[in-house]
Amino acid sequence: MSSGQQHITSPDQHEDHPGQSLVTTDHDVIRQWADERGATPSTVPGSEYDGRPGRLLFDFGGSGGERLEHVSWDDWFRTFDERGLRFIYQEHKKDGQTSNFFQLQNPDRDS
Repeated sequence: MSSGQQHITSPDQHEDHPGQSLVTTDHDVIRQWADERGATPSTVPGSEYDGRPGRLLFDFGGSGGERLEHVSWDDWFRTFDERGLRFIYQEHKKDGQTSNFFQLQNPDRDS
């Protein structure tokens, strides 16, 4: 984790300044971020394995260009937790506009 990332542990915490990268594993923080952007938990069809979603994504109202399959929050978070992922995101771009930037990171990708 780079020193530029602020670790967020509750929905009451927010960026120190626009454009800052934030990181969390907190379900409430992730869900609030997605809800504020009208984003639906999703996966790429055909990427699932062992009955679990494959690539975890969000559908921002069809703007992603890919065909996405919506999944339940329970399935999304179960997969997120099982893989030990971290949610890296921005609340706002440097110019103050709402940012949809996010990335899922596996901190120990040796498996």
